[in-house]
Amino acid sequence: MAVESNMTLLYIVAAYLVVMLGVGVWAYGKTNTAEDFMVAGRSLGAVIIAGTLLATWMGSGTVTGGANSVAYGNGLWPAIILGTGSLLGIGVLKALAPRIRAFNKLTVPEMIEEELGKEGRIISLLVIAFAYVGIVSYQFTGLGYVLNVTTGIPVTQGTLIGTVIIIALAAMGGLMSVAYTDAISAFLMLVGLIVAVPFVLIEAGGWSGITANIPATHLDTLGNLSFFEFFGLWAPPLLLILADQNMYQRIIAGETDDGTNTGLIAWFGGAVATMTLVPLIAFASRAMFPELDPGMALIATTTEIPTWIGGILLAAATAFIVTTGSSYLLSACTNLSQDFYKGFINPDASDQQVFWLTRAFVVVLGIFAFVLGQYFPTILEIQMYSYTAYGAAITPPLLAIFLMRERLTKIGGLVGMVTGAVLAISWDTVFGSPYGLDAVIIAAPVAGVLIVLVSYLTSSLSTPSPTRA
Repeated sequence: MAVESNMTLLYIVAAYLVVMLGVGVWAYGKTNTAEDFMVAGRSLGAVIIAGTLLATWMGSGTVTGGANSVAYGNGLWPAIILGTGSLLGIGVLKALAPRIRAFNKLTVPEMIEEELGKEGRIISLLVIAFAYVGIVSYQFTGLGYVLNVTTGIPVTQGTLIGTVIIIALAAMGGLMSVAYTDAISAFLMLVGLIVAVPFVLIEAGGWSGITANIPATHLDTLGNLSFFEFFGLWAPPLLLILADQNMYQRIIAGETDDGTNTGLIAWFGGAVATMTLVPLIAFASRAMFPELDPGMALIATTTEIPTWIGGILLAAATAFIVTTGSSYLLSACTNLSQDFYKGFINPDASDQQVFWLTRAFVVVLGIFAFVLGQYFPTILEIQMYSYTAYGAAITPPLLAIFLMRERLTKIGGLVGMVTGAVLAISWDTVFGSPYGLDAVIIAAPVAGVLIVLVSYLTSSLSTPSPTRA
């Protein structure tokens, strides 16, 4: 790439980052309480709700892992079908939104404690912190890829710079800054992808040129993946989104029920567009660059299309990454301050103590996430590992609270949570993936079955919670 083009890409991405940090500074002055920091004072309208949900869910896992990597490494159709799991999850969240808002809790561990006691809160706190640190770590790496393309600096150095930027944005204004930067970023994402797709496809030689320069298996329905391999990639995002604390907090942060509902519908539409356009670009990239690291598939195309288009696409990729990283980092730190510190160490903690402690945790946990990211070889690997741990331990009991609250028992819920967490962590690392099955295929279903079965067997021993309707 010519030096002039390289610098132009850098200027466009840098301009985006300056705008994001500017919004963070503005939000800093608007954030005065813990509720402002955690759920934006419950003041978000439909447009901001839609933007923050879309930008938070579509992060580095979309543009450097997930659909991007699958389209490059396995084919277009499995990458597009992969997105149906998230779309199904969005539909379920829309149906559950009134119950989520009525729960009147700020975090998922608080919701779980309502039915499963302090033990449930502790387990969920530990699992969420573990999973979210993993998710944050590959956002840092994704931004390192972007800075590598725009500046030529090594990915490790770019990752360190990305870490500083994401930590700063999350620490300044909490969800107030994250939500508004999300809305700006969501618009940029969609514009960048829509404008870039035609240029990328033309540069790759059109459909005939692409299909002539990719492996024949990449045109099959599941590409070169077996059904169980594909399911092992499809299920974790679905299980995560169904109980993702980030999504719940944004649903809670809506100013009105109608506005929240409209925002959820718009999120679905934006997700359909994104989950189609990203695989198209990565699929074309396979024909253009047959020997890439799959994580670089979308980003690499920016070097072969008109500079201003490439700059917009890189800024859009940056938008995905920065907003998701700051969102998950903020959410994990909310758990540490609200659930761990105030819930167990200092129940009488003042609002200001929780507020400033959350900010401090953003820095500490952000540094830890950077260190963790250095030990995983690919973004897709850490992405699936984090999703599986969360989806097996948190999603089954949380859905049980909403869907079978009258029949759920504390013992049933806790047995399911512990079993799901243990299987998710040990299935691959300790047991060596028996029969070649992915952990998510075993852990989440076993947890769900145990919750139902044990609740049924212990229902006569349990006293219904007075909070239950």
